[in-house]
Amino acid sequence: MLKEIQKVIIIIIGSALLAASLNFFLIPADVFASGFTGISQLLASVFNLSTGLLLFLLNIPVAILGWMKVGKSFTIYSFASVAVTSFFLEVLPEYAFSQDILLNAVFGGVLGAVGAGLMLRWGASSGGLDIIALVLARYSDRPVGIYFFILNSLIVLAAGIFFDPEKALYTLVALYVTSRVIDAIHTRYVKLTAMIVTKHAEELRTAIHERLTRGITRVPAMGGYTSDDKEVLFIVLTRYELYDLKTIIGDVDPSAFTNIVETASVYGLFNKQ
Repeated sequence: MLKEIQKVIIIIIGSALLAASLNFFLIPADVFASGFTGISQLLASVFNLSTGLLLFLLNIPVAILGWMKVGKSFTIYSFASVAVTSFFLEVLPEYAFSQDILLNAVFGGVLGAVGAGLMLRWGASSGGLDIIALVLARYSDRPVGIYFFILNSLIVLAAGIFFDPEKALYTLVALYVTSRVIDAIHTRYVKLTAMIVTKHAEELRTAIHERLTRGITRVPAMGGYTSDDKEVLFIVLTRYELYDLKTIIGDVDPSAFTNIVETASVYGLFNKQ
């Protein structure tokens, strides 16, 4: 219960930072964020609608998709972060701290990235593009980063068409700053491989399959010092699921040894088997 309360607090703080980055820096300067937040900004600017309301509405079908294809816990917390971000976007006033577009792009990117990075570390995301990219990557051999690049490129292109090329360039600055800061706060690799050495392999396997839609390979092992019989569980997961995996291991077998390594590519079924 304490962990869940902490997670909710982090989501509220992260969502508030995301909303502040938009209303205080990016929106006043017509510089756009990444993903669905950037799309909401574009639609709000073109059709004179509420950014917060559009962000919430766009994420409803994505939340349904994530519930079915990605994972219930991740989707619930991600949609909760979208709802809280939409709330803060409506509550916080739009105020320009600076008239310098570059300062707005940099500080808006940093503030938004801190909010998104905090939520990623605690097993949630800002929703939207994260969930779509995960679903698309699962059914193709292309990495998640390709889908992030395509959609964010469309945002930059639209910024240049509807506003001016200079705004598109500043949007690129904001996107670059955001990606670098998130990488510094959270692991930069989208797919990871966890190797878990445990004496409680069956209990751990059951607990993981209850929370994560991932396949597990079990390999018999022996302790080099104690000669105890153990097993190594191999599981490939996304960085968004890392928090849940750590929580599961801590609950089932706190003494398990876990090694997390980056995964360059995955072939075959990236699913529960």
